[in-house]
Amino acid sequence: MAKLHSKASSAAWCLAFSVEAGALPLFETIFEVLDGAMVTGAPGSGGLMTLEIYLAEPPPDQRIGELLATASEIAGVPSPKYTLTQLPDVDWVAESQKALPPISAGRFYVYGSHVTGLPPAASIPLLVEANVAFGTGRHESTYGCLLALSQLARRQRPRNALDMGCGSGILAMAMAHLWHCPILAVDNDADSVRVAGENARENRVSDWIEPHCGDGYRSHLVARRGPFDLIVANILAEPLCAMATDLKRHLAPGGHVILAGLLTSQQRQVLARHRGQGMHLVRRLHFGEWTTLVLRA
Repeated sequence: MAKLHSKASSAAWCLAFSVEAGALPLFETIFEVLDGAMVTGAPGSGGLMTLEIYLAEPPPDQRIGELLATASEIAGVPSPKYTLTQLPDVDWVAESQKALPPISAGRFYVYGSHVTGLPPAASIPLLVEANVAFGTGRHESTYGCLLALSQLARRQRPRNALDMGCGSGILAMAMAHLWHCPILAVDNDADSVRVAGENARENRVSDWIEPHCGDGYRSHLVARRGPFDLIVANILAEPLCAMATDLKRHLAPGGHVILAGLLTSQQRQVLARHRGQGMHLVRRLHFGEWTTLVLRA
């Protein structure tokens, strides 16, 4: 698994520390204020994951300590030790991209522009660069969603879909390729919405996808475009639970839901909240410590 936010192609410093997998997204959010390029690796011993942040200038030790203390207090985990290392003058984004091989997930072949080989026959190619938006297909949650969409395509044909928390737009593009139906791709991060639009144009599916910057289900466009017979939300367990009621309100009768971004230890909580809204489990997919849930109204 690898996630790369490309904001500092001429980084001269690397800030690194390791945290529990479940706390990693929170630490990423807190440390976004440093405006660096973030790279995460696969879980190591004890389930810890390393976050590396590449920076043009070294932040003060006091500032790093404050951010670590804030993230640790909110996540309820011990404050990790960190290293701050000066690096040679190298394009670290380009170097990181070289280490990201293409992947196959169900019917999809996800690759970056640095990959020169042809996609496998009969696959659906998705060109997604490592960028400021989450979603290159390498994280277990995105991988699980791509597999779930591939499986759903064997039996269902949605006519109106929603990608809630779209990030790079990879899942919206996957749906566009599968069904050629209108897809609303929503994120509350303007950079992600911009990247999703660029990716849709690059992959020639922009006619089907409408990227939109909005506050989740509170967005007027979500209300106007619904109800949806397919909603995909690859976010985190806590917001998924908080949004369960609104999700059901915007889901068409008999519609399907794909939920991801949750650890396997959190699946019962997420499933219980959505069952309370009248949805039942169709299937679950496990990859490493992460689970993808497929539900139906």
